[in-house]
Amino acid sequence: ALLPPPGGPGDAAGQALPVESRPFASYGSALHIALPQAPRAGQLLTLLIDYEAGEGPGVCWLSPEQTAGKQKPYMYTQGQAVLNRSFFPCFDTPSAKFTYSATVKVPEGFTAVMSATSWEKQKDNTFVFKMSQPIPSYLIALVVGDIVSADVGPRSRVWAEPCLIEAAKKEYDGVIEEFLVVGEKLFGPYVWGRYDILFMPPSFPFGGMENPCLTFVTPCLLAGDRSLVDVIIHEISHSWFGNLVTNATWGEFWLNEGFTMYAQRRISTEVYGLPYTCLEAATGRALLRQHMDATGEDHPLNKLRVVIEPGFCLFLGVNPDDTYNETPYEKGYCFVSYLAHLVGNQSKFDAFLQAYVNRFKFQSITADDTLGFFLEYFPELKEKGVDSIPGFEFDRWLNTPGWPPYLPDLSPGQQLMRPADELAELWAADSLNMEAIEAVDITGWRTYQLVYFLDQVLQKSPLPEGNVKRLSKMYPKVSKAQNAELRLRWCQIVLKNNLEAEYSKVKDFLHSQGKQKYTLPLYRAMWGGSEATRALAMETFSATAPQLHVNVQNYVKKILGLGGPE
Repeated sequence: ALLPPPGGPGDAAGQALPVESRPFASYGSALHIALPQAPRAGQLLTLLIDYEAGEGPGVCWLSPEQTAGKQKPYMYTQGQAVLNRSFFPCFDTPSAKFTYSATVKVPEGFTAVMSATSWEKQKDNTFVFKMSQPIPSYLIALVVGDIVSADVGPRSRVWAEPCLIEAAKKEYDGVIEEFLVVGEKLFGPYVWGRYDILFMPPSFPFGGMENPCLTFVTPCLLAGDRSLVDVIIHEISHSWFGNLVTNATWGEFWLNEGFTMYAQRRISTEVYGLPYTCLEAATGRALLRQHMDATGEDHPLNKLRVVIEPGFCLFLGVNPDDTYNETPYEKGYCFVSYLAHLVGNQSKFDAFLQAYVNRFKFQSITADDTLGFFLEYFPELKEKGVDSIPGFEFDRWLNTPGWPPYLPDLSPGQQLMRPADELAELWAADSLNMEAIEAVDITGWRTYQLVYFLDQVLQKSPLPEGNVKRLSKMYPKVSKAQNAELRLRWCQIVLKNNLEAEYSKVKDFLHSQGKQKYTLPLYRAMWGGSEATRALAMETFSATAPQLHVNVQNYVKKILGLGGPE
């Protein structure tokens, strides 16, 4: 119905309008509404749409066994990239931004939270939300569950199921504010008011989703020793790049993710220093290499500007989960690093980033806007023609698939990589030099140094008979870690070396969480291994399938040849 203008004459119930649903894309249909007369440009129209939702891919309903507490059901929405059209009627494109408000009534014993700047509980278990800043449709998010909160900073609280709240508070108390303050120093004011974190149930298939004011994260980040808190820096960085300045089309996703990777590593450098950040970036580069080796460098997904058909999904009309890859993140990071390299002065480039955010805040833009502003901000570079240096042309960066033409220098990370490389060499030897091994003290190594070490051990696996068993005994910090990044790699090493005594660790890890990034590689490793590991895969999957997200269930079925949908 078309409602009368606020305060104007007309029937308060509004005027009924003819509507029809027309085919649009493999993801959703278009709602066409016929207006009584053509509107004037800039005229405010108020439409009332009565609809029901809940079956679509954007709304996830969890049974109690898919939660941490196992007592009550839970629901959450996941909008990125084009799933919120199954949650409410909207202009489901990142090129349109709007404010929103919502009134959510839930049963007793449940709490509702949304990605909103204000949150109020009223009587009858009704919650009222307002988002006062304009955002694209994919950032509207709702959770209803048995959840509670605890303050961890002046503008931050953690939300989680009651059985996880103590762990969440302990892990994040005081750290979020430190990251926010550094982000504000580098990129300008944090405009969203609060920065809260919601620890999702273990079946949440992603690492994090940067919903404004309320980031959703995997409970895998609760390592018990703060060893994964830096993952939050990525989501915090989206507060400027992605949420404030947004890619206008999903074909230029690198504008969200490449800039966010750069921002994340700038904050990390300020907080943890350059060597550690370079080590983390080297891990990212290795993932990009793996991805490009698997797809072939000239695959069309390995461009920064991906051609997509209107209304279709992230890439070429397919489910974004199927094409999620490292290119917009890591190749995007290399392009932003190349722009910084052209400037040649970190503080000048930091000032540019702040000016860029200020110029385009609350807007959706294209790469042409970004690069045009870069050349306008640095007229001396424009005069030099830096956009068309042979081999490094901006056009080539955007439109040619393949390995990045420029790689930032990660050599400061060598001081952390070298000892890890040398230690992995020692463990791969036919006869172990225990004296040399014992001379290396790994107690002070942070997560990414240990990850790097385990990646080297995995590459050298299977190790000579008995070596992994001794390694496990010598480093309980690694083999008994609660940190999910370490657990993933330790499980991969156990499988690659057929260390049957520790197969139970693989099973335990897969029972404890359902994150896609950890679950699929382990099923691939089990299925590609011995008869014993294949049996382990089948046994683990039949026990854990009900607690997995439906997409992850289907991917695992495909790996195990159980005829998951194509």
